[in-house]
Amino acid sequence: MVDLEPATTGAAPLALREVADLLGLHYMTVYRYVRSGRLPATKVADEWRVDPADLSALRPVPAKGRKAAPDRVEVSRRLESRLVVGDESGAWGVVDAAMAAGAPPEAVLTELLAPALHRIGERWAAGAIEIADEHRASAVANRLISRLGPHFVRPGRRRGTVVLGSVAGDRHSLPTAIMGDLLRGAGFDVLDLGADTPAESFVSTAAGVDRLVAVGMCVSDPDLLDAVRVQVSEVRDALPGLALLVGGNAVDSAEVAASVGSDGWADSPDAVVELFASMAAASVD
Repeated sequence: MVDLEPATTGAAPLALREVADLLGLHYMTVYRYVRSGRLPATKVADEWRVDPADLSALRPVPAKGRKAAPDRVEVSRRLESRLVVGDESGAWGVVDAAMAAGAPPEAVLTELLAPALHRIGERWAAGAIEIADEHRASAVANRLISRLGPHFVRPGRRRGTVVLGSVAGDRHSLPTAIMGDLLRGAGFDVLDLGADTPAESFVSTAAGVDRLVAVGMCVSDPDLLDAVRVQVSEVRDALPGLALLVGGNAVDSAEVAASVGSDGWADSPDAVVELFASMAAASVD
């Protein structure tokens, strides 16, 4: 049972992010509880709201003597060490143990794998590891994402399709692979075009999609931003009225996002999913 302060009972309804913060859970875990019916919620203006009184029966108290879940930063660093040496079995062992300890698949991607990959990239940029180490780590990460894929399959009516891809000149495929699974877990169909995607590929793919929600472009290298502006313009000229988001490590603020022609910006993977969800809701209004 969740221990709530007496004053919480009868309080105003909570947004899902507030529920996640209150319970110490990942946002997507709370979202999955709502979608599966485990947590009652009411949709108000395209946003789920939860009565605080319904939280008391949500999460059981850990059994006496059970060890606390490992710190996820520590677990992410263990995963990083396995990735760098190309140890797929060991890396999967870290992931499997984390999920057995209660980490949802979304958190494995956003709190364990993505930070590990970011640190590996920083180490390579600083000359602390070789490019071969980074490539080895990326190959193992790709295989981990593939093994996690079935965890993001969700039955029921789909919310529409999102087309993803890294922009022309950007050779990183892992960011869109991770975001693709997060979106699938949130009820979207996803067409991931992978790395180094030219404007014409975004256009031809998006043009053939029924119930298109938006196109998402990823850019990791700030040196590509000028080229991204041109690519965004080409896609918009071909598909007027298209909803389009540009994100990635090179797009670190709303101002940068606006400067390259993005229709929005979010500061976390959870918030990116919410942004696509708001676009899906707007497309059916």
